[in-house]
Amino acid sequence: MKDFDLTLYLVTERSLSLGRPLDDVVEEAVKGGVTMVQLREKTCSSKEFYDQALRLKKCLKPYNVPLIINDRLDIALACDAEGLHIGQNDIPYHIARKILGKNKIIGLSVENIQDAIEANKLDIDYIGISPVFGTLTKTDTAQALGLSGVSDITQISKHPSVGIGGINKSNTQDIIRAGADGISVVSAIMSADNPRLAASELFEIIIKSKK
Repeated sequence: MKDFDLTLYLVTERSLSLGRPLDDVVEEAVKGGVTMVQLREKTCSSKEFYDQALRLKKCLKPYNVPLIINDRLDIALACDAEGLHIGQNDIPYHIARKILGKNKIIGLSVENIQDAIEANKLDIDYIGISPVFGTLTKTDTAQALGLSGVSDITQISKHPSVGIGGINKSNTQDIIRAGADGISVVSAIMSADNPRLAASELFEIIIKSKK
């Protein structure tokens, strides 16, 4: 049984960390309640990505929080991360599974009902419903799904799910009540003055919304 909890899923973005070291922001967020961390790096070299992944994995280990690598199968393999997250235009799922093995966590972004139907044919570990709302942190996304889109996808999906895209304290409750198992955030934590407090407040909203 793979050990992971989708409740509060942090996706990193160094450019939003207000100049603070990524490791520091992430560790504070984990202390506040973050349950999974995805390392996303679009602009650095492979060596920098690998080195950062190793640092983050070491940082997260004492908290038993899984490190998920965004897109880069080679980095996930090289640093022995707990998992990989892929999008619709990344390496095909069956290749990723074959190379990483059955014990690693693999998440897949779904952007519409058809993606979710196709995902049901795969033994992925979770889906990322993306984007729920419009967001400035990721510009290459599909049209926003809205709460009705989250509800439609979670009703037909056999996989646990996180909503991602434009999520903050004001709309977290709505996303959980629309059927998502957790939320995935970037700027709501990465750009917060106090990442631990921001994570704690989001975590509390999620737990209350599930009651």
